[in-house]
Amino acid sequence: MKRLTGFILAFLISAGTLFAQADIISAADFVALKKANKTLVVIDANTAANYAKSHVQGAINVPHKELYQETEIEGLIKIPAELAEYFGNKGVSNTSEIVIYDDGSSKYNSRVYWVLKYLGVDDAKLLHKDMGEWKKSRVPITRAKTVTKKATFTPLANDNVIVDLNYVKGHLGKADFVLIDSRDPEEFDGSSDKSEGHIKGAIHMNYKECLNENGSFKNKAELEAVAGKYGLTKDKILVFYCQTSVRAAVTFVAFESILGYPNVKVYDGAYNEWVAKGHDIAQ
Repeated sequence: MKRLTGFILAFLISAGTLFAQADIISAADFVALKKANKTLVVIDANTAANYAKSHVQGAINVPHKELYQETEIEGLIKIPAELAEYFGNKGVSNTSEIVIYDDGSSKYNSRVYWVLKYLGVDDAKLLHKDMGEWKKSRVPITRAKTVTKKATFTPLANDNVIVDLNYVKGHLGKADFVLIDSRDPEEFDGSSDKSEGHIKGAIHMNYKECLNENGSFKNKAELEAVAGKYGLTKDKILVFYCQTSVRAAVTFVAFESILGYPNVKVYDGAYNEWVAKGHDIAQ
């Protein structure tokens, strides 16, 4: 009886943590979820080489670059049917409970999380890789590749989280629209070899402002301060972009999942597409 009471208490504490940070979970939360749900899908969003060195026991490998089209514009995601086939082949269903982690930067698991949100997945969570915390919570690590069975993934495309070039062009200058460049300052102002500037009309907010020094997400109160700094309010349509919208996914998570803003979107084509299509940029 005492053991059952302890389990219920732990569950309630865990549930409170999940509610406070939305889809961001701790190592302790993860271990509890893994014990409670034997069909939990764990996604390692690192490269195949990184995955081969070590990964969470039972995790499948989904490198974010495998989700992209093979076009001259780097970073454009595949169409929903192709993405559904990819995830299904990996053993991921659209109804699965999913936890995603990466190398600790929060860039790659956020990108995979956003793709899954676009495909209509409701139950996806993010786990930060912190080996100190993982050891404390006894997160099991292995080198053994996970063997999975194919699953049925039915895509239910959520167009509320993604926009294209024409959408951005059509909304620039509108009072309720804010375009946010999530890249480094040098990329925004064109002093980097990677970039000649930014989309005219965009404001700059480095994605790192949403993260702690160790790469984990800041808490809700800290993110509210970041939003206030840039005048980003819930009544506005917020569209984030970067070079390929990997870093934009971090800001998407911060504002959509943690802060609960209702109109948060990612311009998937991002800077690369804007320039490739011959549109002007500003410095």
